Amino acid sequence: MRKFSLYMASICLLFGCEETIDVELKDAPPAYVVDAWINDKMETQVIQLSLTQPYFDSSEPTPITGATVTVTSEGKTFSFTESQSGSYTWDPATSTDRIETVGSRYTLTVNVDGNEFMAESELRRVPPVDSIKFTFKEERNAFQPEGYYAEFLATDPVGPGDTYWIKAIKNGIPLNNPFDLNIAYDAGFNEGGNIDGVVFIQPIQDAVTPLNEDLDEIVPYKLGDSLHVEIHSITHEAFTFLQQVQIQTQRDGGFDEIFAEPLENVSSNIMMMNENPDVQVIGFFNVSSVSGRGRKLTE
Repeated sequence: MRKFSLYMASICLLFGCEETIDVELKDAPPAYVVDAWINDKMETQVIQLSLTQPYFDSSEPTPITGATVTVTSEGKTFSFTESQSGSYTWDPATSTDRIETVGSRYTLTVNVDGNEFMAESELRRVPPVDSIKFTFKEERNAFQPEGYYAEFLATDPVGPGDTYWIKAIKNGIPLNNPFDLNIAYDAGFNEGGNIDGVVFIQPIQDAVTPLNEDLDEIVPYKLGDSLHVEIHSITHEAFTFLQQVQIQTQRDGGFDEIFAEPLENVSSNIMMMNENPDVQVIGFFNVSSVSGRGRKLTE
């Protein structure tokens, strides 16, 4: 029946007929969600806990309150306290311990509602951001208008297997459109590229210039704009997780969606330590080393 419905929907799309198709999804029990991406920057670190919700529910996720959240590493304990509903924070300014030793392993432990969740991550090395530059370009086409295009320069360390998440902040606001997600395996896109110990490839450098909300045009920088670029080291598991996020979120819509991969849950490194078949947990834990550099566009 499902295949027949999809077939009829495709026929209607091709031949212009219109038919309203109501999709009924069964409500699954809510799962625990752990959003734990922390780093070695001297700023407040945040771990978010919430519950999943039905697919068509557009309301804010339900926060998880009253949890005990800790991160430990080689005798150090980082206690995250609930600053607001579902948001647990640790401030390095109030502690003598630091997230700092590359190669160290960190363990996340969450206790809530009689359940215990755990995850592990390694703090990996990160290269410095050497420079940021803006280049003025004439209009090429409707997708590439006239203006200043940004790029950053950084060199992947020698030795294969480094993985990164490159983040861009324009005028103090992070670029968080799904198509702004910029990850790298060594200096290229993936492990099979065998691009190690060199400057990041051009598409990765250029990805710090954003797209507009409709994803149909690059938005060049203007005089007075600022750009801050950060490189976050991530584990191989985190790289795979973000690759899956790219597949699930970077969708143009329209006719191409017929050939896109189906929507599905992405992987998780959060493990449930006690046996409870009625409880599920998803999410991800990663600890990053961060390098960064900023520049303002002036004449």
